[in-house]
Amino acid sequence: MRAIIAGFKELTRYKSAMFGLFIIGLLVAISIYTVIAIPYSEAIRLWRGGEEIWREYPRNALPSWVNIFPGVNLPKTMILSTTEVEKQVQPLGGGTTNIRAVLTFDYSSNTFPKELALRFTATYQAKEPFVDVLWITPDGREFRLDTESISHEEWVLISQDTTLRRRLGNQPPEVGLFADPENPDRPLQGTYQLVLDGYVFEEGSDLDARLIIYGRVHGWAGTDDQRRDLMVALLWGTPIALAFGLFGALVTSVTSLIIAAVGVWYARWVDAAIQRITEVRMILPTLPILIMIGTFYSRSIWLMLGAIIVLSIFGSAIKTNRAMFLQMREAPYIEAARSYGASNLRIVFRYLIPKAIPLLIPSFVIMIPSLVFLEASLAFIGLGDPVLPTWGKVLQNASSGGALYKGYYYWVLEPAFLLMLTGVGFTAVGFALDRIFNPRLREI
Repeated sequence: MRAIIAGFKELTRYKSAMFGLFIIGLLVAISIYTVIAIPYSEAIRLWRGGEEIWREYPRNALPSWVNIFPGVNLPKTMILSTTEVEKQVQPLGGGTTNIRAVLTFDYSSNTFPKELALRFTATYQAKEPFVDVLWITPDGREFRLDTESISHEEWVLISQDTTLRRRLGNQPPEVGLFADPENPDRPLQGTYQLVLDGYVFEEGSDLDARLIIYGRVHGWAGTDDQRRDLMVALLWGTPIALAFGLFGALVTSVTSLIIAAVGVWYARWVDAAIQRITEVRMILPTLPILIMIGTFYSRSIWLMLGAIIVLSIFGSAIKTNRAMFLQMREAPYIEAARSYGASNLRIVFRYLIPKAIPLLIPSFVIMIPSLVFLEASLAFIGLGDPVLPTWGKVLQNASSGGALYKGYYYWVLEPAFLLMLTGVGFTAVGFALDRIFNPRLREI
């Protein structure tokens, strides 16, 4: 134990190790924040909720930080509600009431918005309210949108209004309603108004609306083709990746070490059986076995982790550990332990395994990113957990959604960057530990 503590203290001599520890600490901090800020059940609900949850988010929006670059001024999503303005209510007689609301907003971007939509919510008993919508541009031009009856909750997708599109000269409504008459390729900046004239036909009826002007940027990570905020998957992918890698590496390393020590000490048929199992396992391909499990049984990430652990226990590490224990078995302190009557299990767990732990630590640390990448690879080929949001799942969705083909590079680069960052952090620490606990490497 003292050797291990001294070895970790020696890490401060290596700048690469300190950089790696900083990355690992950052990933751990993100993981702790994530499980507190976004509970597990909430993360699942958000990621699997579809457009019912994310409907007011833009589709395929870039991260908001792209606006920091010179000359970039992409619009953010704006949501205006009649509940936030004063409505004018005027009885017209015969049970009919006019409800007027004016939504005013300033548009300063030099790029057109992505989409336009109205979300109506109405309160009534039997007679549906009727609404008339007028769009007023900064230069005073007026465009009347289609009038219609409104149910209790209804979405009006202005961007898909073919009648309005024809009136705008076959321009998409999100372009035609914002275009500058003198320069149709650019939006007219200034103050816009949306005037809603609603008519209700029953006492106690009411009508509200939300105008959603979908932007081209959103949040720190952007959105995907299902309007989901990618930050949810990027954040939750961190604790899942660390848990997958840490638990898998720990169980695999410790179990392989114990099996190798037991085989070396008991020798004979015990060692022979362990070696034969290891040799058979080493010729079996891991990935095809995992593909079969995911295809014919379950794609649960924890089942996959269990299968990976079982397949990795009897791997090449058994051979490496066996060679190390064969040398230790002949050491004088082992002979001394046998001479005073120490039991076989005491020798294995008190004298053999503790001596090997310092040499095990570097390989354990380096194994973590390999397992993280393996989980991402399984998710990328469609064998990821269908429930959990992970980095690999984001990459798989980006591939199926044609992210690179359509130019949504952020969708691929963000999870790929986090995967590489994890690999760099653990590998830098692992290589430094290897040089510390393996004296022969210090001379290289």
